[in-house]
Amino acid sequence: MPKGMASVTTTFSLMLQFLFLTLCWFGQPSLAFTRQEYHEALEKSILFFEGQRSGKLPSNQRLTWRGDSALSDGSSYHVDLVGGYYDAGDNVKFGLPMAFTTTLLAWSVIEFGSSMQEQIENARAAIRWSTDYLLKAATTTPDTLYVQVGDPNMDHKCWERPEDMDTPRNVYKVSAQNPGSDVAAETAAALAASSIVFKDSDPTYSSKLLQAAIKVFNFADRYRGSYSDSLSSVVCPFYCSYSGYHDELLWGASWIYKASGISSYIQYIRSNGHILGADDDDYSFSWDDKRPGTKVLLSKEFLEKNSEEFQLYKAHADNYICSLMSGTPGFQAQYTRGGLLYKGSESNLQYVTSTSFLVLTYAKYLNSNGGGVSCGSSRVTGQNLVTLAKTQVDYILGNNPRKMSYMVGFGSRYPMHIHHRGSSLPSLHAHSQHVSCNDGFQYLYSSSPNPNVLVGAIVGGPDSSDNFSDDRNNYQQSEPATYINAPFVGALAYFSFQTPSN
Repeated sequence: MPKGMASVTTTFSLMLQFLFLTLCWFGQPSLAFTRQEYHEALEKSILFFEGQRSGKLPSNQRLTWRGDSALSDGSSYHVDLVGGYYDAGDNVKFGLPMAFTTTLLAWSVIEFGSSMQEQIENARAAIRWSTDYLLKAATTTPDTLYVQVGDPNMDHKCWERPEDMDTPRNVYKVSAQNPGSDVAAETAAALAASSIVFKDSDPTYSSKLLQAAIKVFNFADRYRGSYSDSLSSVVCPFYCSYSGYHDELLWGASWIYKASGISSYIQYIRSNGHILGADDDDYSFSWDDKRPGTKVLLSKEFLEKNSEEFQLYKAHADNYICSLMSGTPGFQAQYTRGGLLYKGSESNLQYVTSTSFLVLTYAKYLNSNGGGVSCGSSRVTGQNLVTLAKTQVDYILGNNPRKMSYMVGFGSRYPMHIHHRGSSLPSLHAHSQHVSCNDGFQYLYSSSPNPNVLVGAIVGGPDSSDNFSDDRNNYQQSEPATYINAPFVGALAYFSFQTPSN
């Protein structure tokens, strides 16, 4: 969408812009998705997580081309770290993106679980697969959090199925001596948010998650420092904490307050918020930077209870929204000609899915409390936000200039050569012999489609010109990741329940 559109003064003008985004790509008509199609996409977006599982697979595993893997993780360090998720197309378990994935899956269920119908149990299972692992990582050793299994530098030199991998399964941790407040506070957020998910269905497990969240948050707050400094080359440049750890501390405290209602966490937010980023505007919500998410999460306190101390968070949440709205004074976002929010060349769809979820959640808060957003002289309503989110969700599902779905297995045209080891190598059922580190590269470089369909995977996505290369070597565009899918689960749940008009 052009960045230089004239300033608008009415909600109607904003709606016209969204109609332009939705309907007018070089004169092409747009596609329309039904509730049933959104529900199908929801089911597949959750199914994807089964393809990322590490550990001993359950009897009800639906993606049957996957097998057991990494069954000895942690054993050489005398700790059980079996389970959890591989983050993307490799075989490493990175703690920071795994925890963020879990927080966003849980938030998706908290806000939109009532719209998931029969998929709610699969969503809870996807969360529990991670929280079972995070509990072990957070509670096995006092004042220690295990944050990674696998040497990424060695792993990336091989192209192996997770079932075959023989690369070093080194274990990395943060401690009082080598702190990691960012990854620890995100783990606390994940455990706390998940405790809300299981509060009714499994109260004992919920209580266990919350108590672990409180302990790991206290550890994060007491021993302050970035895990990037403590672990350097094994987490950087893969998942460096570029934003630092202040945003995670505020985010973690906010989630524990939401889960527990304990007043000391309100006091913590009140006393530390200005130091930890409450006054900052930031326009990208990701595994690295939680500031926009915290603003939206805490704005609910102001909208529902009119708590003046949270008005600041509402104001900054509004700034985030205005940054997305073309034609308003606060507009900062970039959109492609096809209407896609564009933040960067590597895994851009992670920002699209997180933004879509965040604006839908904010729309829910606004609509429930009669609120709106003032962007200069323009008033943005909850319905405007729903419309914006719908353009992004629909783009991913195939309503784009290429008429291509960026979710594997959804629609008639989707990526066939994704950058993913397990998907691109023959399964154990098809090829029972071990495929070694170097022998696997023939499958990386093969022009054949991936033999195993990683149903529901959302890839990195197209470039700033809406072009996409379905090329396994182009990991920037063709690699899926758990944190791309997690917020999309919530967005799809919303649209599977009600389909707003454009």
